[in-house]
Amino acid sequence: MTVKNIFARRRAVVALGAAFSLAFALPAQAQNTVQIKHASGTTAVPASPKKVIVLDATTLDNLSALDVNVAGVPTMSTTARPLPRHLARYNSAPKMGTLFEPDYEKIHGAKPDLIIVGGRSQAKYAQLAKIAPTIDMTPDRTNLVASAKNNVNTLAGIFGKQARAKELTDKLDGSIAALKKRAETAGTGLIVLTTGGKMSAYGPGSRFGVLHDTFGIKPAVAKLDTSNHGQAISFEFIQKTNPDWLFVIDRDAAIGREGTAAAKFLDNELVRQSNAWKNKRVVYLDGLNWYTLGGAGITALQENVVQLSRALNTAGR
Repeated sequence: MTVKNIFARRRAVVALGAAFSLAFALPAQAQNTVQIKHASGTTAVPASPKKVIVLDATTLDNLSALDVNVAGVPTMSTTARPLPRHLARYNSAPKMGTLFEPDYEKIHGAKPDLIIVGGRSQAKYAQLAKIAPTIDMTPDRTNLVASAKNNVNTLAGIFGKQARAKELTDKLDGSIAALKKRAETAGTGLIVLTTGGKMSAYGPGSRFGVLHDTFGIKPAVAKLDTSNHGQAISFEFIQKTNPDWLFVIDRDAAIGREGTAAAKFLDNELVRQSNAWKNKRVVYLDGLNWYTLGGAGITALQENVVQLSRALNTAGR
């Protein structure tokens, strides 16, 4: 065999070895990521990511319940108020812009393994996905509880928290079943949001429609505008609708804006004629849970169900 042939064979062996190394390396790399389906598509996400930036309050609710730390969070308003009480563990985390306007430079500089958006930050998904793997945890409002549970389970799969997720979702299922049972005989309800001296009503199929669609409260009005801002109403509307229960969200209080408190605003001659007011069945819902967190985090949902159950049970005594 000539020297030339010997070198040729050696080169072939080296090339073959490199090919085998690459072939075995690829599956190993694939095992380090997981394909995550989410509201804006499918993304290859690193398994157990260490540096995670979250730009969604609902996701922070879920991650807090799952005991997961994060590397960056949004400020919740232009006044840079502290995060809601569920999320106090994240108050000292670096701020990466607001829910509506991420600080792209800070986020890029942080070199995150994963970015999570949702709800108010959903519109920034495409731009953030250019920086790092990004998933969109925006819940499906047409089936809020199922979507919320799915999001918790998705996050649990990423961070290895499946057992904790099962505890949380099982507890929620039991609480909702008990609430629905009590709601069967509770009468009708109307959910109202007050802000800036005005108010809107929400019914089945709306952003707050879970009250009727899943929790079982009979709607005082079958059809209301299902747009995000609800249907503008007057005091007279409440009088004529005459709900057995009035469920109130004070948006101004939820976002830290000065304004007339909902309780004072609704203390009106026409509203006082309703069954809800006369029977002391006006429930001021937790604005942070229902509005700021969108009622879609696992802790927010659980607390909402507990508050409603207590209100209905107290009235039944």
